[in-house]
Amino acid sequence: MNRTIITVVGKDTKGIIARVCTYLAEKDVNILDISQTIVQEYFNMMMIVDMGKMNASFETVADELADLGKSIGVQVKCQREEIFNMMHRI
Repeated sequence: MNRTIITVVGKDTKGIIARVCTYLAEKDVNILDISQTIVQEYFNMMMIVDMGKMNASFETVADELADLGKSIGVQVKCQREEIFNMMHRI
């Protein structure tokens, strides 16, 4: 399994989850877990995904998700699980 953490943060608008999830499905990325909250008008989503069978490179998916985020007014970041864990280790 090739787990990756995807975070989406920004002003809430209609269709954020749909656009991100549709993109991931098109790239054969499996969503393992998803959590989203809206605090006042701000949207925050964290996903754990399996990129083991995706049909593109990690760099391509990360760049295209960042571009997708810009087009809908949010910030989308992808981090490999091992990098995420090292950055958030106590």
